Amino acid sequence: MASSFALLFLSSLLIATSFRSSLAESDVSGGDDLLIRQVVDHDNANDVVSDENSLLNADHHFEIFKRKFGKAYATQKEHDHRLSVFKANLRRAKRHQKLDPSAVHGVTQFSDLTPREFRSQFLGLNRRLRLPSDAHKAAILPTNDLPTDFDWREHGAVTPVKNQGSCGSCWSFSTTGALEGANFLATKNLVSLSEQQLVDCDHECDPEEKDSCDSGCNGGLMNSAFEYTLKSGGLMREEDYPYTGTDRGSCKFDKSKIAAKVSNFSVVSLDEDQIAANLVKNGPLAVAINAVFMQTYMKGVSCPFICSKRQDHGVLLVGYGQSGYAPIRLKEKPYWIIKNSWGPNWGEDGYYKICQGRNICGVDSMVSTVAAVST
Repeated sequence: MASSFALLFLSSLLIATSFRSSLAESDVSGGDDLLIRQVVDHDNANDVVSDENSLLNADHHFEIFKRKFGKAYATQKEHDHRLSVFKANLRRAKRHQKLDPSAVHGVTQFSDLTPREFRSQFLGLNRRLRLPSDAHKAAILPTNDLPTDFDWREHGAVTPVKNQGSCGSCWSFSTTGALEGANFLATKNLVSLSEQQLVDCDHECDPEEKDSCDSGCNGGLMNSAFEYTLKSGGLMREEDYPYTGTDRGSCKFDKSKIAAKVSNFSVVSLDEDQIAANLVKNGPLAVAINAVFMQTYMKGVSCPFICSKRQDHGVLLVGYGQSGYAPIRLKEKPYWIIKNSWGPNWGEDGYYKICQGRNICGVDSMVSTVAAVST
């Protein structure tokens, strides 16, 4: 009897030791990605488990988060505050998951930021700026022969994903992305253009809104930036005017080093077929979007039931697809492919997919196309 009990005790001890060892290995060998996603309910994903079933609590998730994203805080008070914000964002990610079940939401590099901090540091579309009433409208294009799927990345018109840092300069990245694509179509040469030139030098104002001007890390508008680029003569290369992520420097624009010039730019109709047609014909499009679901987005096609159409973020539309399955809608759902400016470690290698069909999050409301001078 005693020997049987001893054998049972030894077996239990070995199992427990093995379990702890496997957890430890997962903490140091790439398992962080799996563990850090065990924070929201997701009925159709095996890699995301509920809080009740999770083996790790929020404090441990926070430790993984800090290690994964290189987070450090100056004081214990700040650490504790960020932990409380992190816990609130776990709850927020769960709400987003329920509202947007065809995507996966969870922990991102923004999980220690309040929604207000996130908006002020990582968005930057100036909400006071609006497309002028007399803005040039893009011509109506034929739509009967559009490809089922299209992606400018496959045709060489898109530079690698960039990172705006904690500067509200998204509008400048949307602008350069569109002009990079247009310049590629005009010259067959893909050149990375300078966002910092726009941040430092572009102070173009909305003629219909007093004191509403492009203002570096405090926001701007893509069409105003196109207007500045047209008036100034063009944009320099990224390598000649590198990005610093601040707007405290002086303008260093050198006309002798212009790499791309704007020929004209236009506002595209709200009609999604026209948006697709302009995308295919004219290259990547500058787009505004409401980014509320993007703070917790990890992958998949985002198709939220409810999302404000009030845009606060400038991005780049590079393609579209037809095979984004939305399980809650029991059918395939077409989607837009969006290039973001938060680095390649966010979302799907720096990209975001969002449903077509009903102007979700305002993605169809402020779309612009630009043409480059052929040189």
